Amino acid sequence: MTEFPQLSLHVPEPAVRPGDQPDFSNVKIAKAGVVPRPEVDVASEEIRDLAYSIIRVLNRDGDAVGPWAGLLSDEELLTGLRNMMKLRAFDARMLMAQRQGKTSFYMQHLGEEAVSCAFRKALRKGDMNFPTYRQAGLLIADDYPMVEMMNQIYSNESDPLRGRQLPIMYSSKEHGFFTISGNLATQYVQAVGWAMASAIKNDTRIAAAWIGDGSTAESDFHSALVFASTYKAPVILNIVNNQWAISTFQGIARGGSGTFAARGLGFGIPALRVDGNDYLAVYAVSSWAAERARRNLGPTLIEYVTYRVGAHSTSDDPSAYRPKTESEAWPLGDPVLRLKKHLIARGVWSEERHVQAEAEILDEVIQAQKQAEAHGTLHAGGKPSVRDIFEGVYAEMPAHIRRQRQKAGY
Repeated sequence: MTEFPQLSLHVPEPAVRPGDQPDFSNVKIAKAGVVPRPEVDVASEEIRDLAYSIIRVLNRDGDAVGPWAGLLSDEELLTGLRNMMKLRAFDARMLMAQRQGKTSFYMQHLGEEAVSCAFRKALRKGDMNFPTYRQAGLLIADDYPMVEMMNQIYSNESDPLRGRQLPIMYSSKEHGFFTISGNLATQYVQAVGWAMASAIKNDTRIAAAWIGDGSTAESDFHSALVFASTYKAPVILNIVNNQWAISTFQGIARGGSGTFAARGLGFGIPALRVDGNDYLAVYAVSSWAAERARRNLGPTLIEYVTYRVGAHSTSDDPSAYRPKTESEAWPLGDPVLRLKKHLIARGVWSEERHVQAEAEILDEVIQAQKQAEAHGTLHAGGKPSVRDIFEGVYAEMPAHIRRQRQKAGY
């Protein structure tokens, strides 16, 4: 009888721990401009390599190169830069507000601003995002009022959600931002279902699903891919790979090998990886995927390779599980600084104008914060009444049903 060794369980481990030297040697970065741009009707098996490479437009000198470049005007790029700067300033003020006890918690976007800000520009009015908690740039880039965002964070008397959501879990149908779910990954299947409904109604609107690298381990993620591929739903399946889940590295979710984008290949879904810190690349890939959906060609899966610079939330201490200097070693740089460098190289921006813009944006954010903080608490005495709790939760009973109930003696 053949003797076999005893079985053992494999548990993926990060390459480095706190106190070690940061190591991103496993991140294979393609040279900017070398990854081809296929036709939007390409079959997934023909672009298999794009699920393992990284699409980049901005090179180290700040120049836009390659087939994915040239889609945005200087004015559009300047708007994109200001949106990212506004999100970063908003983050800083809200983080400070949490430290001052003005809200219970907050979650930063630091280092990931390009992903949501650029993606939003690839959508149209009426398209719907099903986000996680780090896509506030979708609202910022769509000119959603910062005061409204702050009202929701503070749960004050002007909170549009009436205190029924946790801080940073915004919701705006008008701005294509489906209410955020605290149950990780449920939004993925919801996005696919919404997209299927749009197709069933012969509408023209598409959906975008959002998920973090860690949450791809949830069963809802895989269920969404089954339905999206089977019914060719007009949906963009976004995975934000910022290297770390709440406190575990990405290898726990992806099994220590392959890429998150490659998950789509097994379902016959075209899958691409993009430099998530390159505003131009994010917009180009997002636009490509949006065109596929609008032309009834089905879903596209996109993995944004980026890095979470800050803590997972204000309840998290990243120094407990990763080197303190890891963010400085991240090879794809800072999205704001990279776009700034590109615009300076084009001669439409300068260091002086950037400093001035920072001051203007900070003042705008502070004024919005003062306005939000001028509102009183949502409930007198700090406790909601029964009416407060249930008002708006249930729909009004239709008049004909009310009459039938009255006639029957109810």
